Amino acid sequence: MASDPEDLVLEMRRVLPAPPGAVFAACTDPDQLRQWWGPAGFTVTDIEYDPRVGEPYRIEMQPPEGDAFYLTGEFREVDPPARLAYTFVWEDPDPDDVETLAELSFKDLDGETEVAFTQGRFKTEARLQLHRDGWSDTFDKLARHLPG
Repeated sequence: MASDPEDLVLEMRRVLPAPPGAVFAACTDPDQLRQWWGPAGFTVTDIEYDPRVGEPYRIEMQPPEGDAFYLTGEFREVDPPARLAYTFVWEDPDPDDVETLAELSFKDLDGETEVAFTQGRFKTEARLQLHRDGWSDTFDKLARHLPG
Protein backbone atom coordinates (compact mmCIF):
# COMPACT_ATOMS: atom_id res chain seq x y z
CA MET A 1 0.00 0.00 0.00
CA ALA A 2 1.45 3.37 -0.98
CA SER A 3 1.95 6.06 1.63
CA ASP A 4 0.04 9.30 1.43
CA PRO A 5 2.46 11.89 -0.03
CA GLU A 6 1.50 14.21 2.83
CA ASP A 7 3.12 11.68 5.20
CA LEU A 8 6.41 11.54 3.33
CA VAL A 9 8.16 14.26 5.32
CA LEU A 10 11.10 13.40 7.55
CA GLU A 11 10.99 15.06 10.97
CA MET A 12 13.74 14.67 13.57
CA ARG A 13 14.80 16.41 16.77
CA ARG A 14 18.23 16.10 18.34
CA VAL A 15 19.85 17.79 21.33
CA LEU A 16 23.49 18.56 20.64
CA PRO A 17 26.18 19.36 23.24
CA ALA A 18 26.99 22.94 22.18
CA PRO A 19 25.28 26.34 22.02
CA PRO A 20 23.31 27.32 18.89
CA GLY A 21 26.10 29.54 17.54
CA ALA A 22 28.56 26.64 17.54
CA VAL A 23 26.07 24.22 15.99
CA PHE A 24 25.07 26.75 13.33
CA ALA A 25 28.75 27.36 12.54
CA ALA A 26 29.36 23.62 12.19
CA CYS A 27 26.49 23.51 9.68
CA THR A 28 27.60 26.53 7.65
CA ASP A 29 31.42 26.51 7.71
CA PRO A 30 32.59 24.29 4.83
CA ASP A 31 35.80 23.32 6.67
CA GLN A 32 33.79 22.05 9.63
CA LEU A 33 31.08 20.48 7.47
CA ARG A 34 33.75 18.47 5.65
CA GLN A 35 34.73 16.87 8.98
CA TRP A 36 31.34 15.47 9.98
CA TRP A 37 28.92 15.44 7.02
CA GLY A 38 27.32 12.23 5.80
CA PRO A 39 26.35 8.80 7.03
CA ALA A 40 28.73 6.54 8.96
CA GLY A 41 31.76 5.64 6.86
CA PHE A 42 31.19 8.41 4.28
CA THR A 43 33.65 11.26 3.72
CA VAL A 44 33.40 14.60 1.96
CA THR A 45 36.01 14.69 -0.79
CA ASP A 46 35.07 18.07 -2.30
CA ILE A 47 32.76 20.88 -1.27
CA GLU A 48 31.49 24.10 -2.83
CA TYR A 49 29.50 25.68 -0.02
CA ASP A 50 28.83 29.38 0.61
CA PRO A 51 25.68 29.64 2.73
CA ARG A 52 23.95 32.75 1.40
CA VAL A 53 20.35 32.89 0.23
CA GLY A 54 20.15 32.05 -3.47
CA GLU A 55 23.65 30.55 -3.67
CA PRO A 56 24.09 27.00 -4.99
CA TYR A 57 26.14 24.36 -3.20
CA ARG A 58 27.64 21.01 -4.19
CA ILE A 59 29.05 18.31 -1.93
CA GLU A 60 30.99 15.29 -3.21
CA MET A 61 30.48 12.30 -0.92
CA GLN A 62 32.60 9.16 -0.95
CA PRO A 63 30.92 6.03 0.41
CA PRO A 64 33.05 3.32 2.06
CA GLU A 65 32.78 1.32 -1.19
CA GLY A 66 31.95 2.39 -4.72
CA ASP A 67 32.07 5.63 -6.63
CA ALA A 68 31.68 9.11 -5.20
CA PHE A 69 28.39 10.90 -5.76
CA TYR A 70 27.13 14.47 -5.49
CA LEU A 71 24.53 16.34 -3.52
CA THR A 72 23.47 19.76 -4.80
CA GLY A 73 20.98 22.45 -4.01
CA GLU A 74 20.43 26.09 -3.24
CA PHE A 75 20.28 27.98 0.04
CA ARG A 76 16.78 29.27 0.78
CA GLU A 77 17.18 30.67 4.31
CA VAL A 78 20.29 31.58 6.30
CA ASP A 79 19.41 33.20 9.64
CA PRO A 80 22.28 32.75 12.14
CA PRO A 81 22.07 31.11 14.61
CA ALA A 82 18.37 30.24 14.39
CA ARG A 83 17.56 28.72 10.96
CA LEU A 84 19.07 27.18 7.87
CA ALA A 85 17.15 25.89 4.85
CA TYR A 86 18.26 24.57 1.48
CA THR A 87 17.05 22.44 -1.37
CA PHE A 88 18.51 18.94 -1.58
CA VAL A 89 18.86 16.85 -4.73
CA TRP A 90 21.22 14.10 -5.83
CA GLU A 91 23.08 14.52 -9.11
CA ASP A 92 22.13 11.61 -11.33
CA PRO A 93 19.21 10.83 -9.02
CA ASP A 94 17.55 7.50 -8.48
CA PRO A 95 14.20 7.42 -10.34
CA ASP A 96 12.47 7.71 -6.95
CA ASP A 97 14.43 10.84 -5.93
CA VAL A 98 12.93 14.30 -6.09
CA GLU A 99 14.23 17.66 -4.95
CA THR A 100 13.37 18.17 -1.29
CA LEU A 101 13.66 21.07 1.13
CA ALA A 102 15.82 20.53 4.23
CA GLU A 103 15.08 22.89 7.12
CA LEU A 104 16.98 23.15 10.40
CA SER A 105 15.98 25.27 13.41
CA PHE A 106 18.36 25.74 16.32
CA LYS A 107 16.95 26.37 19.84
CA ASP A 108 19.07 27.23 22.88
CA LEU A 109 18.66 24.83 25.81
CA ASP A 110 20.96 26.32 28.46
CA GLY A 111 24.17 25.83 26.51
CA GLU A 112 22.99 22.88 24.44
CA THR A 113 21.03 23.09 21.19
CA GLU A 114 17.85 21.39 20.13
CA VAL A 115 17.91 20.94 16.36
CA ALA A 116 14.51 20.51 14.74
CA PHE A 117 15.03 19.05 11.28
CA THR A 118 12.53 18.47 8.49
CA GLN A 119 13.06 17.29 4.93
CA GLY A 120 10.54 16.47 2.27
CA ARG A 121 8.32 15.70 0.58
CA PHE A 122 9.73 12.39 -0.58
CA LYS A 123 8.34 10.36 -3.46
CA THR A 124 8.49 7.00 -1.63
CA GLU A 125 8.66 5.65 1.90
CA ALA A 126 11.92 3.87 0.97
CA ARG A 127 13.62 7.19 0.06
CA LEU A 128 12.36 8.77 3.28
CA GLN A 129 13.78 5.86 5.30
CA LEU A 130 17.12 6.08 3.47
CA HIS A 131 17.36 9.76 4.44
CA ARG A 132 16.23 9.07 8.03
CA ASP A 133 19.07 6.55 8.40
CA GLY A 134 21.59 8.92 6.78
CA TRP A 135 20.59 11.90 8.89
CA SER A 136 20.65 9.81 12.10
CA ASP A 137 24.26 8.88 11.38
CA THR A 138 25.06 12.45 10.30
CA PHE A 139 23.69 13.98 13.51
CA ASP A 140 25.70 11.40 15.53
CA LYS A 141 28.85 12.52 13.70
CA LEU A 142 27.99 16.19 14.27
CA ALA A 143 27.52 15.56 18.01
CA ARG A 144 30.99 13.97 18.18
CA HIS A 145 32.47 16.90 16.19
CA LEU A 146 31.15 19.61 18.51
CA PRO A 147 33.20 20.81 21.47
CA GLY A 148 31.37 19.70 24.57
